[in-house]
Amino acid sequence: MAINVNTGLPATPQVKADKTEQQNLQKQQVVQQQATQQQATTGVATQKQDSVSLTSQAQQFSKASDKAKNSSGIDQEKVDRIKQDIADGKYKINIEQLARRIVQFESDFFGKK
Repeated sequence: MAINVNTGLPATPQVKADKTEQQNLQKQQVVQQQATQQQATTGVATQKQDSVSLTSQAQQFSKASDKAKNSSGIDQEKVDRIKQDIADGKYKINIEQLARRIVQFESDFFGKK
């Protein structure tokens, strides 16, 4: 057996506000359902289009970034030229420059100057 504890009590403002909110929510749902039905019958969907615009600097950066991603970072022409010079016996090694660079590398590597 159920007992109704609200029998004979006056409605409070909070209860009235909750009922009003619930009615508004139901009205919104009905409007949404009608719009969905209308779209289904007409076959036209109302969608919002988003758009993005880039500054010229951003476009240049994007192009440079794409170019860097697509490059290997190796100057293949220079590599081929050096290979050919070595094969032909024309490649000359500058011994003094090589020695300086070895000394510089060791000094940087070991932290001595």
